[in-house]
Amino acid sequence: MAPESSSSAVPPYALGPSYGDVVVEALTRYSTRDAFVLDERRMTYAEAADLVGRTQRVLADHGIRAGRGVGVLSPNAPEVFVVQAATFLTGARYTGLHPMGSVDDHVFLCEDAEIEVLVVHPSFAGTAVQVAERAGSVKHVLSIGPSEAGPDLLTLCAAAGSHRLRAPEVAEDTTAWLQYTGGTTGRPKGAMLSHRALVQEVQTLTASWGLPESPIYLASSPITHAAVLPVVPVLARGGTVVLQQGFDPDRWLGALETERVNYAFVVPTMLYTMLDKADPAARDTSSLETLCYGAAPMTPSRLLEAHEAFGPVMMQVYGQTECIGMTTSLRKDEHDPVNRPDLLTSCGRAAAGIRLEILDDDGAPIPDGEVGEISVRSRVVMNGYWKREQETADTLRGGWLRTGDMGVRDPGGFLHIVDRKKDMIVTGGFNVYPREVEDVLTGHDSVWEAAVIGLPDEKWGESVTAFVVARPGAEIDPTALMALVKDRKGAHQAPKRVEVVPELPTTGVGKIDKKALRAAHWAGQDRRVH
Repeated sequence: MAPESSSSAVPPYALGPSYGDVVVEALTRYSTRDAFVLDERRMTYAEAADLVGRTQRVLADHGIRAGRGVGVLSPNAPEVFVVQAATFLTGARYTGLHPMGSVDDHVFLCEDAEIEVLVVHPSFAGTAVQVAERAGSVKHVLSIGPSEAGPDLLTLCAAAGSHRLRAPEVAEDTTAWLQYTGGTTGRPKGAMLSHRALVQEVQTLTASWGLPESPIYLASSPITHAAVLPVVPVLARGGTVVLQQGFDPDRWLGALETERVNYAFVVPTMLYTMLDKADPAARDTSSLETLCYGAAPMTPSRLLEAHEAFGPVMMQVYGQTECIGMTTSLRKDEHDPVNRPDLLTSCGRAAAGIRLEILDDDGAPIPDGEVGEISVRSRVVMNGYWKREQETADTLRGGWLRTGDMGVRDPGGFLHIVDRKKDMIVTGGFNVYPREVEDVLTGHDSVWEAAVIGLPDEKWGESVTAFVVARPGAEIDPTALMALVKDRKGAHQAPKRVEVVPELPTTGVGKIDKKALRAAHWAGQDRRVH
């Protein structure tokens, strides 16, 4: 027997597929089935594959080739995924522009990501014209249908002619998706996500996100961003992606009935809205097999309500842009409020293909039961931040992705997120993790949402301050809430002030924007990041 090679290079026969290979396989196996549904419109796999091939040609005609940037600004539509797939198959680099972003946001992303072709929905035509005038990198604007923004992509595709889909030969570490972080700490950063990482994402999600055997996936959050993650796994299983252009609780519940949706992903605020402003019990939700939630913390009391409303279908997923959202999952059977109520505060165990560790500031592992920084090693981890060497070095140090999230692992291996490292409050020499206080506040019948931050205080350094939103029809007693936290968590964690507000600011991906909450109170002062 020949000795094993000591070379670190992977031989050609052991190389895996590119993400383009996975997309081609997904689109070409089930030609007559419905791949996408948008309202009354249905697109088969064969139609989607044909449009991807035509879009490749159009992009090539507009100068897009390996290493060039393509951006998309659109509500959910089949063409959003089509342009993404065509970009990957061209060997180019995709970036999504968030539909809720401002013109300034879009100009920054286009210039920073070096986007040369910007594809927009006609509803964003006016915005696209302004972006193109200001962003020097943008050479062409193409519109998904007729608009003032630029030539109609679909007309160009009709004239382009069809051809057989084929993935290019690309190195597995080639950046395919330049996805920008939420931007809660200054300007957003572009995470360079490789073909290697995207292939692993498909495998990890399929194994660890509760994907049904024959999935019908409902996406109402933007598939220009994280809601796209289940799309290729769904298509690889011959399933259907049901798209909605924005979230409305009644329309969302209606889609479950009419399309027999069995898989969906929501952020907690979407669930809260359904629970408080719609009536899931009055609708037929029996088709639903898995309801994934993530992107922001969900309090145990609201999670219990969701469990009662939808049944044993809840699955929590945790991750971040830097590892394509893949870190942990808490399975449906682990949402057991009777026998395992302690797990309702957990985000689960490491997902398939993920190595997770809790580290101290020096990079040493911390024993179970102690708080440290959640750190990840996996093929899903980004190559680094685009054009940001120092931030890359800070985040990918010691051979780990340092997430900035503080957590504790229990003896069963279940991870409990304490809070963001930067959000920890130091008051009178005590460390206070806002999420622990928020969980107490939202457990009260009167509170719909809560955000806890530290505000400057001459005596305490930082004072624990809570901003709360009332449930519909409820009245909030700030004094009672302060007393509740004092009783449950101790005097040092009790808010010095509770402010009732009509709503909390959120980022484009639905997370509470604590940076915006702090801004007015910390103006002109430096807040030490702990």
